[in-house]
Amino acid sequence: MPWLAALIIVGVVGAASPAAAATTPTLNGVISNLTNWIVGILAGVATLFLTIGGLRYLTAGGDPGQVEKAKTALKSAAIGYALAILAPLIVSIVTSVVS
Repeated sequence: MPWLAALIIVGVVGAASPAAAATTPTLNGVISNLTNWIVGILAGVATLFLTIGGLRYLTAGGDPGQVEKAKTALKSAAIGYALAILAPLIVSIVTSVVS
């Protein structure tokens, strides 16, 4: 696995390049990056809830309490995915109202 260590070193050296630090971030750039992070986090959490809900549903064995917990987790996953999809739209609406 020496190639993995070399890849990590190249990534760290590339991330610390002075050319990247010389650019000043704009407000639109910061908002765009923040939106991308929020969408990524929402999608990750929604995927976690989808996995938990699916596993609970598969292992419920007919237990109504476990089936309800699974349905709740699946609904939470659907809400998370909807928010992840709508986050850029919400940010653009707020940006247009503020500016």
